[in-house]
Formats: sequence, structure tokens, C-alpha cells
Amino acid sequence: MKLLTDAADIDRTQWQALADRSPVASIFQTREMYDFYSGLQLYDTHVCAIEEEGILRGLVLCLIQSEGEGIKGRLTTRAIINGGPLLDTDISTEALQVLLKATAHTLRRRCIYIETRNLNDYSRWRNTFEACGFQYSPHYNFHIDTSDPAQVDKRIDKSRRRRIRRATEAGAVISSDNTHLPAFYNILDNLYHKKIHKPLPPYALFERLTALPFARYFFVLSPQGEVIGGQLILMLGQRVGYAWYCCGLDREQHDLNPSIMANYAAIRYAADHGFVRYDMMGAGSPKEDYGVRDFKAQFGGTLVEHGRFLKINNAIVYHTGRLMIKVLNKHYFWH
Repeated sequence: MKLLTDAADIDRTQWQALADRSPVASIFQTREMYDFYSGLQLYDTHVCAIEEEGILRGLVLCLIQSEGEGIKGRLTTRAIINGGPLLDTDISTEALQVLLKATAHTLRRRCIYIETRNLNDYSRWRNTFEACGFQYSPHYNFHIDTSDPAQVDKRIDKSRRRRIRRATEAGAVISSDNTHLPAFYNILDNLYHKKIHKPLPPYALFERLTALPFARYFFVLSPQGEVIGGQLILMLGQRVGYAWYCCGLDREQHDLNPSIMANYAAIRYAADHGFVRYDMMGAGSPKEDYGVRDFKAQFGGTLVEHGRFLKINNAIVYHTGRLMIKVLNKHYFWH
């Protein structure tokens, strides 16, 4: 058994092979995603991997993030394992324990908590995660089966299909011309600032994606050619599409339904290009009402509950930070 804590020491061919065969693979744990983040130099990345008998069996790629500087930064510094760790079906319990404990040990003083945001079913390994101090919490998502293109539209809610048809008849147009990116980003930035109250990655992240084969934009245009919304998706080969960022001027362009059209364009693309599944990237906690869940439910996906694993490194700061963040967000002290 061999532990690897430097991406330079991990064989690229083995990393790709693990992503190809892993039952819990996602775009967020691939070498391409690591190269993307490293090239931006916007995030502090951490990689840890484990080999058994010379074969790569598990890998964790995480981003250490915070939402600003000063007290805001100290209260929000966390390590996020997007998608969940990349694990082989045959990884041993001992190897997974070594991987998780090494990750936790390395990050224990660098962040308040570590969180895996699972996009696949990790239930077979739940006991091992919990034995290593990672507590499970339920979290919803929608997976849309796109393996049969003829069935995709039939599964969409009738009222949703009607709105798509009306928007098309009213002149809504889908474009993947990346010259529309600045206008799309402005809409997205306004949404995050005024409604979501969370920081949006800088424009450089979105711009860099235009040159990468695993990303694609779908911009919604008005009949006059104005950008009124859009969807950014990431792709794991031609296996899974991931809805990463979406926005739309839905109040201003009610008849054109830009958010609906953006999501539909991406789902249709996945179906028409041989993808097995389209991942809606989260639908909130079962304990909370979540309007976005209701919105996503009408696209005909299956509600899944793959949850998250959380390891708290500093309980006092973690709980204090969660309370203070709610207060700060409520009073817009972030801005």
C-alpha cells in the first residue's frame, strides 16, 4: 500500500483509468479538473491518493475555499471534495481508511471542516467514512436518465413542456457562441449578489472554460439577440453531464422562460449526444423547503439521496461561524 500526497507523483494514465472504471466517478475528481484549478491559481488544491499493489484505488481532490478575508474568511474556510472521492470498486477498507485519515490529518489545521458533496451512491463505504470521523447528512439531488433520447421530453412535466414550447414560439434562441459569455456572467453575478448572497468565482474561471473540451455553455437569447440567461455544464466524457451554473432574467423575460430554456437545452444536448445521465447538481436538504428542488423536479429526473460526509476540525468555530454567517447574510454585511 502506497500513499501519494503530491499530484506530480500520481500517474496520469492510472488516474484516468480509475476515473473510467470507478462507480462513483465525477468530472470533479479527474486530472483534467485538477489541471483546470491549478492553472487558474485561484484555489488552494489538495490531492491525496492510495495505491494497492501498484494500482491506484482511491483519490481525493479537494478545494480549500473561503468567502473573503478577515473574520468572514476565518469563519468560512473549508475543504470541499466536490462529487465525493474517486474510489475503485475493489478498494480495501484499510486503503480507504488510510486515504481518509491522511486527508483529514493534512487538512486539520488548514480549514474548519471537510465536506464531501456526493454525486453518486457511497452507501457501501458509509461505515468506513464514519469510522474515520466523517458524519453523514442527507442531501437530495436529481438524476435525469438521458440514455433514451425519445423518452427525455416525455418525462418532463406537461406544464413545463408547454412553457418550453411557448418560449420557442415566442422567439427564444439557444446559442453556444462564447462571445455571449460577458453578458451571461453579468446576469449570474447580479443573481449571486442580490439573491443568493454568496461570492461568485471570478470571470477568469468562466473564460478559461471556453477553451476546454469538458465544458459547454448554452446561452438563451431573446428575438433581438440579447442574452437573457444561460447554463454552463461540465462533462465526464460522454457519460454524464453536470449542471454547474445557471441563470435567467425570468421576471423581465417571463414569456421566454430563460432559466427553463437554459436547463432544457443542456438536458437535450446530453440526450442527443449519447450521455447516460444528466446530473442536476443538488436539490437541498430533506429537512428544508427548497424552491430550487421544486423547479428541478419538473424536468423528469429521479430524486436521489446520496448525502454528504462532514468532518469538523474545529467545532467551536464551525458552529459559531454557521450562526454568524446566517446573521451576516440576513443583513447583507457581506457586501
